[in-house]
Amino acid sequence: MDIEQLREYCLSKPHATEDFPFDADTLVFKVLGKLFALVPLEKWENGLASINLKCDPDYAIQLREDFESIEAGWHMSKKHWNTLYIYKGELQPQFIKQLIDHSYNMVVKGMPKNLRETLH
Repeated sequence: MDIEQLREYCLSKPHATEDFPFDADTLVFKVLGKLFALVPLEKWENGLASINLKCDPDYAIQLREDFESIEAGWHMSKKHWNTLYIYKGELQPQFIKQLIDHSYNMVVKGMPKNLRETLH
């Protein structure tokens, strides 16, 4: 999965937007203003592709135990975020997409009902 495939997939989610709210290097994907993915572009340019995704705390622990390429979120809440090190080649594109879906759904699930309803 290259950066354009990842970007297109994130933007295919309902009401997803991209932004650079922190700096010119960190591409952020949001749904209705809430973060669901962060991508450090400089790392991608240097062959160290990674992405930070929100995750259910119990599932996050399971993923970290099952995959060497998944660690607690770098510069994020270690309980609720994972960093996927895509460049290591362990994680298949379809699985990465499933984890993006999980992150997106976690963010939507945490929204007030009136915001969630605007997504339909």
